[in-house]
Amino acid sequence: MATRRIISEEKTLLEKDDRIGSSPAANEKSNITPAVPTSVIIKLLAFTFAMIVIPIGSYFATVDNLFSGNSTYAGALAAIMANVVLIGYIFVAMAEDQSDQQEQQEGRARSRDGKKVR
Repeated sequence: MATRRIISEEKTLLEKDDRIGSSPAANEKSNITPAVPTSVIIKLLAFTFAMIVIPIGSYFATVDNLFSGNSTYAGALAAIMANVVLIGYIFVAMAEDQSDQQEQQEGRARSRDGKKVR
């Protein structure tokens, strides 16, 4: 024997307040902050732009002016400039990582001293 459902008492899909998967409930605000800070993205874009412009620019600037048409020397200089940009990016990334670690250590030291931490 089949039973009859009372439809007026059931909640619709939009009225349900439970979580389905990772989606937030209707009354909760979703977290839309980026996973990577904006400063990191800007640095990456700047070094990407530099990695394209500096080697190509140095090649065309020096092939006729400095090396009198010798494209081998101009190409070697472009390769060296690409490596300079890459090493610069590594130094900036290491400095940023060390500053993050220092901030965390200072925060731990403040919390151990009993001072008020933000």
